[in-house]
Amino acid sequence: MLLLTLETSCDETAAAVVRDGRQVLSNVIASQVDIHARYGGVVPELASRHHLENLPPVLRQALAEADVTLTDIDGVAVTRGPGLIGALLVGLSTAKGLAFALDRPLVGVHHIEGHILAIQLEREVAYPYVALAVSG
Repeated sequence: MLLLTLETSCDETAAAVVRDGRQVLSNVIASQVDIHARYGGVVPELASRHHLENLPPVLRQALAEADVTLTDIDGVAVTRGPGLIGALLVGLSTAKGLAFALDRPLVGVHHIEGHILAIQLEREVAYPYVALAVSG
């Protein structure tokens, strides 16, 4: 199974292609750090606008690096929250459009749960396990 994954919860635009839930075939990130640095923090409106600009090329690069096309994709996963509402809407709208156009399932991923479960990409960890997620 090939999943196309999108992340736009704050100021980084990311897309990845993952095979069978474990093998990361591509992981492309466009950072906005330089844009927000002069303001001393993330400006939500700017973040949303830059996601609109960054998502198409990031998505194309992720597919190219994975050597797949959109028609090869079996499903789409996207960050559904928490995060900046405008930034999330860019990713969610894109993911919904792709899933609809491709007639593929769409899965919303909780941002913090994604961090906690990321260990499963490298090795299988038996449940239950304890994790600490610190946000700043």
